[in-house]
Amino acid sequence: MASNRWSCCAWWCSEEYSTVKLLFFMVPLILLSAFASVKSPTVCRWGFVAKCSVSSSTSSTPLLSSQTLHQHNEIEVLNVSKLWFNSALMNESDEPHQRQMQKRKCSILDRTEAVLAQARAAIREARNGNQTQDSDYVPTGPMYWNAKAFHRSYLEMEKQFKVFVYEEGDPPVFHNGPFKSIYSMEGNFIHAIELNRFRTRDPEKAHVFFLPLSVERESRNFVPINKTVTDYVNVIAAKYPYWNRSLGADHFMLACYHWGPETSFSLPYLHKNSIRVLCNGNTSEGFEGAKDVSFPKINLQSGLVGGASARKRSILAFYAGGVDGPIRAVIVENWEKKEEDIEVHKYLPEGVSYYGMMRKSKFCLCPSGYEVEAIYTGCVPVIISDHYVPPFSDVFNWKAFSVQLSVKDIPNLKDILISISPTQYIRMQMRVTQIRRHFQLHSLPKRFDVFHMILHSVWLRRLNFTLQDHLSL
Repeated sequence: MASNRWSCCAWWCSEEYSTVKLLFFMVPLILLSAFASVKSPTVCRWGFVAKCSVSSSTSSTPLLSSQTLHQHNEIEVLNVSKLWFNSALMNESDEPHQRQMQKRKCSILDRTEAVLAQARAAIREARNGNQTQDSDYVPTGPMYWNAKAFHRSYLEMEKQFKVFVYEEGDPPVFHNGPFKSIYSMEGNFIHAIELNRFRTRDPEKAHVFFLPLSVERESRNFVPINKTVTDYVNVIAAKYPYWNRSLGADHFMLACYHWGPETSFSLPYLHKNSIRVLCNGNTSEGFEGAKDVSFPKINLQSGLVGGASARKRSILAFYAGGVDGPIRAVIVENWEKKEEDIEVHKYLPEGVSYYGMMRKSKFCLCPSGYEVEAIYTGCVPVIISDHYVPPFSDVFNWKAFSVQLSVKDIPNLKDILISISPTQYIRMQMRVTQIRRHFQLHSLPKRFDVFHMILHSVWLRRLNFTLQDHLSL
């Protein structure tokens, strides 16, 4: 029996059957290649989620395939400490890609990806390295998942990141947006990115491509919005190669109006592949922390920033804002006029200042958002939601400077808040004032402000995957 086994092995290893062996290994690869040729690129996000997003393609020849950076079976992670820092996985994924690039002529896309690979390496190295010095601001403290990694990532963004803004489209629907009300961040970002140094006029130098659409400008008539978005993407896809190259994976849209998420469903790839920068960061409405960005609603008011010190705030908790939405109704039902030190109002009494109340309150109730007003006034946010993703959660550890509650916790609100010791509260309130710079909006953007934080979140999503151009193979 043993001699037969060795005879088989000798037969298999002999030169006489080398051709047979080659066919044995090649046939499965040929079949696999044929199957892959009718599939679109697989966009694998690393650090946030494990699974890859595979989209069907209308072309029999793939325009792009993505290089897998991280693939396992964990659930999504929403913090910067786990975003890019599995060294083994990074080394295993980046090195073969670099060796493959050396064997063929490098395309412009290859050179772009090489720059991003260097940025990833620098960020990974900074995680446990020395703190980088900065004349303007050095992030530090438990408000950040990893302050050193964030700082290095921010500096790499400043050094490398380029955004191409499509010039097609006319105002007010394109290249414009609101500058007042809670949707003002939409207009402010569109205005700032078009005049900012991060913008490049050369699409070959871009890392991401911005679709400068303002959903709010067409919000009075929902029916045409989907057609407008579809027509616009068709125009830029016909004129430029970049949408089809990635099936929208390196493109992003921004919307603060609540129809923003719905607008993205007008095109499957816009929803599934593209980076959606949304005020409505709600996972129950299809928000995906792996590729989407949650950014804050900011109602611009003069003289809003500031408030009493932690020890001089006499009101335990404050809320006023109607009952629009199920969470607000529960807050009002449980706490309006129920406790002397909990100021909950469906509508504020005449002559009472909304921001004045926030400035003298310890905690401000924020149902599914509106936490920025609390941060501006030095009030510790109490974020109440079951599905809301706070802004910049990939960088910030919100539990260090806010209270996060489920809707079912609302009846026990006071017990939860008074269980926070005075020392713990003072620390949280100090962290709120420290983190405030990242939520401040300026007519001319300043480093580390809210404009740059939104841009940094897009930068992180672009670091989360690589693109490989088949045309250069």
